Amino acid sequence: MSVKKLLCSVAFAGLMATNAMAESHGWSLAKAAEPYAGTTVDVVFLLRPGYEAIEAMLPEFEAETGIKVNIIKHPYENALGEQVRDFVAGGDLDVALIDLVWIGNFAENDWIVPLADVQAKFPDTVDPDLDIDDFFPLVLNAFGGWNDTIYGLPVDNYSGLMFYNRCMLEAAGFDGPPETWQELKDVYGPALTKDGKYAFALQSKRNETQSADSFARMIWPFGGSFLNAEFKSNLNSPESQAGLKFRQELMQYMPDGIVAYDHAEVVNGFAQGDIAIITEWSAFYSSVVSPETSKVADCVEIAPEPKGPAGRKPALGGFSMAVASQADEAEQAAAYLFIQWATSKANAVEYVERGGVSARQSAYADPKLAETFKYIPALVESWQEGVPEFRPRFAEWPEVTEVVQEWGTKMMLGEVTTEEGAQEIGTRMEAILEAAGYYSGAKPLAQ
Repeated sequence: MSVKKLLCSVAFAGLMATNAMAESHGWSLAKAAEPYAGTTVDVVFLLRPGYEAIEAMLPEFEAETGIKVNIIKHPYENALGEQVRDFVAGGDLDVALIDLVWIGNFAENDWIVPLADVQAKFPDTVDPDLDIDDFFPLVLNAFGGWNDTIYGLPVDNYSGLMFYNRCMLEAAGFDGPPETWQELKDVYGPALTKDGKYAFALQSKRNETQSADSFARMIWPFGGSFLNAEFKSNLNSPESQAGLKFRQELMQYMPDGIVAYDHAEVVNGFAQGDIAIITEWSAFYSSVVSPETSKVADCVEIAPEPKGPAGRKPALGGFSMAVASQADEAEQAAAYLFIQWATSKANAVEYVERGGVSARQSAYADPKLAETFKYIPALVESWQEGVPEFRPRFAEWPEVTEVVQEWGTKMMLGEVTTEEGAQEIGTRMEAILEAAGYYSGAKPLAQ
């Protein structure tokens, strides 16, 4: 059975069961919110379409519950620092917005409350149709879980997908995209790189883009990883080195100066018809299919990222929302109701239609959505397998990523070999982890 048909059947069966359960319990959002009417919930939102979608739907929630949601907007670059300052100071935030790589920091500092504890404390707020199993397991674990405990529910989640220009590929004699990274380099690369056009572009600017979107994207599908089971560097393993060397070889089919390309430059190059294939976040879909921002809108197709020797290991990005431990009881209950509503099955389709990316499996069983948003089949497939620790999620990642950015860039520029760069990253990464207490046993080996 295809993934699409499987999701359809599972979603239909689940919907019938949960609707019956809700009716038998007599639960309603309005009734559950009665004790908390008049409560204000403070939450951080980013300046992105997924949050604009929730904001557009919010009046319905506020009217039904009497709960006021106070949105504090930050660009991504400021969101972590602003939240950390608020939690350290015992401030006003009632909902934590948690990036994939922040959750270890938030959980270990007890800034967020485990989902099970919230539900046990406020049982009347739990929607019988919550259906936590409806979230893609990979996404729930990666964005909402830490050390075998679920804290947050996924919101505004992304996957790395392959965007390709069907017209350019057909002109070069291809009837579809490459299935593997090796095929991209050996077959598509030479055929598509000519006359000022390039087969591929890998966003690699020296910031999180270098460490997550370039460096990590290459090591995982080749069987590599940042760390081994003992939390020692795995970057000089044959598998990690194979991925890093492959990146160097693939650069001959990318634009000159690719090491300075961030997402904007890569997406724009694709949208202008100068690059045939890119691997980018699903969130950029609207930019490349809109005639207002793309010259190749009619030629855009979407597929899962190519496979490596270790399979398909797509980039993971996105967030979860969790209840803040510093909130008082009424605020915690109201915060949970808001999070539950914002990520609910009932709202998932509308959320996607308004520009968000839901982690609900049932939402993507709607065939009309897949017709409107061509990225959906590839997204569903990409979330069937992957690694939550695509970027290690412990509190020390901000320090580690600085090292990866510096030496990953030097590798691409040819200033050091992949072996030399990996050795330097490994030495510095292990020093950071030793100082943090992982090798002494003060901290669990969790990422």
